[in-house]
Amino acid sequence: MLIESMVRRTLGVKRHVVKRVFEEDGGLVVELDIRRGWRQPCGTCGTMSRVRDRLATRDWRHVPLWGIPTTMRYAPARVRCEHCGRILVEAIPWSQGKCRLSTGLIWLLAAWCKLLPWDQVANLFGVHWSTVAAAVQQAVAYGLEHRDLDGVLYIGIDEISRRKGHVYVTNVYDLKHKRLIWSGEGRSLETLARFFNEHEEALKGRIKGICCDMWQPYIDMIKLRLPDAVLVFDKFHVVQKLLQAVDTVRRDEAHELKKTNPELLKKTRHIWLKNPENLTDKQRARLGHLEQLNLRTNRAYLLKESFREFWSYDTKEGACKFLKKWFWWATHSRLKPIRNFAWTMRNHLDDLLNYFELRIDNGAVEGMNNKAKVVSHRCYGFRTATYYITALYHCLGQLPEPQLVHKFL
Repeated sequence: MLIESMVRRTLGVKRHVVKRVFEEDGGLVVELDIRRGWRQPCGTCGTMSRVRDRLATRDWRHVPLWGIPTTMRYAPARVRCEHCGRILVEAIPWSQGKCRLSTGLIWLLAAWCKLLPWDQVANLFGVHWSTVAAAVQQAVAYGLEHRDLDGVLYIGIDEISRRKGHVYVTNVYDLKHKRLIWSGEGRSLETLARFFNEHEEALKGRIKGICCDMWQPYIDMIKLRLPDAVLVFDKFHVVQKLLQAVDTVRRDEAHELKKTNPELLKKTRHIWLKNPENLTDKQRARLGHLEQLNLRTNRAYLLKESFREFWSYDTKEGACKFLKKWFWWATHSRLKPIRNFAWTMRNHLDDLLNYFELRIDNGAVEGMNNKAKVVSHRCYGFRTATYYITALYHCLGQLPEPQLVHKFL
């Protein structure tokens, strides 16, 4: 009676009875049956209908009781639904579709998969890895179907490496709520097109700003599909490109000095790339010595430091005036990497100045990308992009969950 009471409590069944509980192959089997004379809900529309006949008996894997594997056995009823005009299978309260896992077990496994690798969850509950994967996929499918995207105003787009060999996944984040709203394999024009094909109707006319790096396929697709949204280049990626240009100047000059003075620029990479206030006393002393020499790297460093003023302006007009002046300095510096960076900024001037219209950046995106990498590292990587993307949705999507009768975790 105790086990029967526990099963009814965890499942929340009212129109079914526990017929018997017995042991089989080292586990518990709970056999259920319908209440005689009771109507059952249609599996399609939920209308209460008369029972017509029964299907073959099926088994569902349920949450272990006291660590004992538990199976539920039941012969689903077919009802004659007057609303649908057909004979359909009843809505089984502990099951989703044709899945052979109970709803309670699905959400218990899915909850643990946010904390542990999938193989460890499988070992913990004594199930196969594919069973855990199926549970997470069921949870993600439910969450994607029931989530609300009405509050999405600003989105950030970025790519992360899934594994070695330039294998990328493109992620689209909601910057306001800091959640993943879409993930797709690759980082091409077609990749982002798939996102817009799936969500364009839901987001069009609502998105105010989009933040991304200066990857041209992203820019082209955003301007094509959301022309009214403000495109903002991420501050982090702009500064990153400038630092790459400064480091290229340092490496080229260090290569030229290898024969005459190989120790001059050795181990100075971080000195040129850091902000002055972040330098250690030792680094600051060495920088003071290097600044007295007529080095091309020092000119690149001074241009990098002067560019920091660009982000301090309050108006687009003031920032534009400064950028034109800085562009003249950069193009007359006789430093090819700096000159190339300056022309890149000039070619994307309007989108770069949009930062002063909508001050959004991908700082939250970088933080969530780090969490995405933790998901991969925790499981020592995923063999396929499908499972990896499923895990990202599950851990970063803030997906809704159904209201269960009983919480197992």
